Formats: sequence, structure tokens, C-alpha cells
Amino acid sequence: MALPSAPGPIGIFDSGYGGLTILHGIRQLLPQYDYLYLGDNARAPYGTRSFDVVYEFTRQAVTRLFEMGCHLVILGCNTASAKALRTIQQNDLPKLDAQRRVLGIIRPTAEVCGSLTHSRHIGIFATEGTIRSESYTLEIHKLFPDIQVSGVACPFWVPLVEYNEADSPGADYFIKKRIDQLMRLDPDIDTVILGCTHYPILLPKIHKYIPRGIRIVSQGEYVADALQRYFLRHPAIEQRCTKGGNVHYLTTENPDKFKESAQLFLHEPVEVRNITLG
Repeated sequence: MALPSAPGPIGIFDSGYGGLTILHGIRQLLPQYDYLYLGDNARAPYGTRSFDVVYEFTRQAVTRLFEMGCHLVILGCNTASAKALRTIQQNDLPKLDAQRRVLGIIRPTAEVCGSLTHSRHIGIFATEGTIRSESYTLEIHKLFPDIQVSGVACPFWVPLVEYNEADSPGADYFIKKRIDQLMRLDPDIDTVILGCTHYPILLPKIHKYIPRGIRIVSQGEYVADALQRYFLRHPAIEQRCTKGGNVHYLTTENPDKFKESAQLFLHEPVEVRNITLG
């Protein structure tokens, strides 16, 4: 199937709702562009799935966004960025369309670490899949070999957000437990990356239990800055992104459920339609 050649929206993909925090950050800085958000909510979460499954699901989503006119797709999902991005860039893009681009969110986050940490000790909170992949450690060490990285998987944090329990008293136990675990691993940490796009919703509780003086890195603003710089370096890609200030939402699950949950992340009503992948 030939992909559309006319300029189109910027595609943003996530396994669930967390990528909406990335979309929000990008729209704050670059509101003039059109965006098409796709959440594979029916098959979420990706965090515990194998590399092969995450790659296949992500490839299906990227292909669909290309078919719908996107020339640039951002994987607004740390698990997909960790487990699928490189394979898609190296193996699939040359076959699909070598002029299109797929970008992740781990590299832009790693790039800012050097200017944020003074102790040169950084912590990562992320899903099990992202921690196991060691993607953050590898990317940070490519740029800053002197930084020590410690990561903790937080398996209950995404469900707390997805089931609207982020503000509940029960959330405190799970959040404090992982913060304490990370600080035991390395008491010299002065900067913590929220390596899952759901986690910014938990910031009030995280700030409650994180030791005073530790900087929390939420990805949205840094990914937005990186995208703006990317467009300056790649004007040909930027020119293939339409500018109408519109956002459209797609989900593989029930649109009504998506509408309700999306408001937790965006604080505005959205219109969404259902699609199938695979």
C-alpha cells in the first residue's frame, strides 16, 4: 500500500494514556502543529511484555499512523522506545518509507542529565521492561560516562494512574516503598527521572516522599525542547508536518473510557474514535 505523500499531522503513539503527558508538553511549546494521538489501550500495559511483542505492536501502530498521513511519529512511551525504536528505525523505515521518521523519548531525556545532576548520581523510576532493557543507563553513559545510574521498577504505579487511584491513600504505600528502595540503592542520588509517561500524574505523592533537594525530571518539556531542536536541524521533515493547531485522538479500546481517563492527563474534554490494530 502506497503511503500518502501530502503533509500530515505529527503522530504520537503510546500503549495507553501516559503519552498524553508527552503530547501536552509538546503542545505547550509547539501549539501550531497538528497532532494525531494513538493509544493502544486495549493491549496496555506494554511494560511487562517481551521485546518481540512490544516491537510488533509498536510497528503496527507506526504503520497505521503513516497510513493516516503522518511523516513523523514520536513514541511517547518509554517501553516502546526501549524495546522497539531501534529495530523500527533500522529495519522497517527503509522498507516503509526512508523519508519518514520515528523518534523516541529516552534519548532526549538522557541528553539533559549532564546539566541537571551535581552529584553525578541519577535514579530512574520506570516499568519493569524499561528497567530490564537498561536503555536509560546505556544512553546516559554514551553521553556522560561519569554518571552513576540506579533504576527501580515500579509495577503498581501505572495501574494506580489508569484506575484513577493516584490521589488515594492506598497509593502512598506503593510510592513510598519504591522511593525508599531507590534511595537505599544509592543515597547520593540528586536527580530522579520519571521514566514512564504515566508517572507525572503521581507527582504530588512523589514529592511527598522524595528526600528534600532531589530534582524530579518529568519528560514532557524535555521531549518538546528536543523536538523543536530536531525541526531546526531537519527542515525537510518539519515542512511535512501540517500546522492547523488541531489534535485528533484514536484508541483501540472503548472511546468513552478513553475520554474519561484522558481528562486526568489533559484537563480538557477530547473527542476520540476507535480503531483496530493488527
